[in-house]
Amino acid sequence: MDWLQEKLEIIKSRNLYRRAASYHAISSTRVENSGRTFCLFASNDYLGMTHDPVVQQAAMQAAKLYGTGAGGARLTTGTYPLLEQLEKELAIFKETQASLLFNTGYMANIGVISSLAGPEDVIFSDQLNHASIIDGCRLSRAKTVIYRHKDMEDLYRLLKDTPCTGNRFIITDGVFSMDGDIAPLNYIVDLAQSCGAIVMVDDAHATGVLGAGGKGSASYFGLTGQVHIQIGTLSKAFGAEGGFVAGSSLLIEYIKNTARSFIFSTAPAPAAMGGALAALRRLVAEPQLVERLFANAKYVREGLREAGVPIDTGTTPIIPIMIGEAEKAVWLMNKLKSSGIIVTAIRPPSVPDGTSRLRLTVSAVHERNQLSKAVESIKAAYRKMNK
Repeated sequence: MDWLQEKLEIIKSRNLYRRAASYHAISSTRVENSGRTFCLFASNDYLGMTHDPVVQQAAMQAAKLYGTGAGGARLTTGTYPLLEQLEKELAIFKETQASLLFNTGYMANIGVISSLAGPEDVIFSDQLNHASIIDGCRLSRAKTVIYRHKDMEDLYRLLKDTPCTGNRFIITDGVFSMDGDIAPLNYIVDLAQSCGAIVMVDDAHATGVLGAGGKGSASYFGLTGQVHIQIGTLSKAFGAEGGFVAGSSLLIEYIKNTARSFIFSTAPAPAAMGGALAALRRLVAEPQLVERLFANAKYVREGLREAGVPIDTGTTPIIPIMIGEAEKAVWLMNKLKSSGIIVTAIRPPSVPDGTSRLRLTVSAVHERNQLSKAVESIKAAYRKMNK
């Protein structure tokens, strides 16, 4: 197996080697490592649900009531009342007829895409879609056509020029995970309706973030009832674990009977489902959490722009600081860590070559002094890097 070592050395030489750092989360915004406390700006816990006392209590209560694991797949003995209640309330939240839970958002994407699309179909997929969408397209064996990132003229041309004997699918992230930009779902739906295509949006980073009360991309664009397939996750804004698909009752029944990642997996653990349900209910009761999230993101974005740090013109809590070279991105990440700030250097293959960046994420529960410290630390480190 010496060839593996050789491949690892190549990865290291390109500054692409990764290690999983171990952190003890003290709260949704603070972590501890080797006796030192850091301010966390690298988490997807957008609403601070992971350490919300009500959410934590609900998770513990679910484990006490239903056990630490489901003990079986959903279509055997693994369906318990809490799962069905969460699916019901997720469907109401997403303004669809039904929903279906998966163990992760990744499994939801690969399961849904591979169950719906086949060799006779064509999938039109955004250039920067998440890896789980890419893998789902591959598993489906459908012809996959990549359109330039958010380029509606390119998508229109490809829809017009690509022959198809089966169904056409247009698949996009709602909020793109590495750039934080928002897909032009309104234009995508218009194009889809003009040619009878099926629209699927992965709202992993939009659920709990975009739209009225965090309902997602369809709500954000006023497209309720016009997006055929909505994917979501419970591991980000809901602070738990798991994924789901929401849509028509017919769609959900079909996926339930055909999606291999659903059929052949043990059902999600009760603790995660209990926590997710409590988080969902809190968001419904307190939609102002989303307003607080965007206010915090605006504060950080404005501070970085004023300092001349290169960020995009967006508004979401995902803030990419474009660096370019992987080596520089790693240097900046380590410099910020020495200042007590945890951010993540994103490098290929997560992003295209030459587009390495720091991925800064803001939450609704960051305090103003934490936000200010992050802005000042990034400003100082960025200037030092460019001296």
